Amino acid sequence: MVNKEMCIGCCSCVNVCPVGAIKLDKDGKAEIDKTICIKCRTCENTCPVSAIKIQED
Repeated sequence: MVNKEMCIGCCSCVNVCPVGAIKLDKDGKAEIDKTICIKCRTCENTCPVSAIKIQED
């Protein structure tokens, strides 16, 4: 869901997630908790470098 090589750790996704499913990992890269994510795509649409792609299961 998050391309760690593209992620710049800007926290845009963290700040817009309505359910708090995103946090930064120890390397400062976005990490999405799939058990919390509601797949609203807000993070995907907010990411300035398109590092997030929400996958439908």
